[in-house]
Amino acid sequence: MKNWNGKPYHSFDSMLKERFHGKVYKAALNGGMTCPNRDGTLGSRGCIFCSAGGSGDFAGDRRDTITQQIEKQTKSIRAKRNADSFIAYFQAYTNTYAPVEYLRSVYTEAISHPDVVALSIGTRPDCLGEDVLNLLEELNRIKPVWVELGLQTIHEKTARYIRRGYPLSCFDTAVKNLRERNLEVIVHTILGLPHETQSDILATMNYLNRMDIQGIKLQLLHVLRGTDLADDYLAGKFQVYSMEEYLDLLIDCLEHLSPEIVIHRLTGDGPKDLLLAPLWSSAKRTVLNTLHRECKIRNSYQGKQYKED
Repeated sequence: MKNWNGKPYHSFDSMLKERFHGKVYKAALNGGMTCPNRDGTLGSRGCIFCSAGGSGDFAGDRRDTITQQIEKQTKSIRAKRNADSFIAYFQAYTNTYAPVEYLRSVYTEAISHPDVVALSIGTRPDCLGEDVLNLLEELNRIKPVWVELGLQTIHEKTARYIRRGYPLSCFDTAVKNLRERNLEVIVHTILGLPHETQSDILATMNYLNRMDIQGIKLQLLHVLRGTDLADDYLAGKFQVYSMEEYLDLLIDCLEHLSPEIVIHRLTGDGPKDLLLAPLWSSAKRTVLNTLHRECKIRNSYQGKQYKED
């Protein structure tokens, strides 16, 4: 079994240690932005799975300045872990959905913090205008800038159901534009979206293998209270994975993914007060330990079934 610093996949943690030579953690920030899926541009209810926090349930308080958020986040992390430095992670909502002058202000404030070694920005592929791309390219010359794109799936039928709001071609263009500017791309996917089969999910993995991306998040579908997805779940319109089913699928995904792609996430965290299902996912350490054990038993590792075109 291949391994990356003891893991059967190219882990985010091993990449950070190799690149920054120390313990690096993410400080999740709220830039005070919204989303075209919420402000009426594309819709008003957000994606079907999205909580009121706009995927930023663990982010800082938007009433604080960016510096104040970083200070509070880093203090909290250091109280629990031996952290050397941090990634300023703009997490809540769509973090390029604002005038470029405002983006320059908040990004520069974050990247200028002495404890911050990189900037990571969660956004949508349809919110990357030329002015924003040029700003990110400029900042990337100061410290590394990573752009996290919410794709979730390549399948248009599922994309319509989850109210993603843009076609796959928009994602393709965004990746091309970002890579032309030497910006690293991390793609968010969701495993377990209603009515997607294992073949559908592996098709998304194989598609991403052909894209010039540097990282991926494999996010287990969480059903959160107060979302439209929760209404469908409670109405019995779909089921969620058991832990065993999810681990089988996850191992299959890892085996099909290029070993060059960094794995930034393997399950995800749902806020315990909002998590409706699957409840087993809240035991994140148990899930990861079981994954590592199963990979060892099966002699499984990232890229085992990967074939270059």
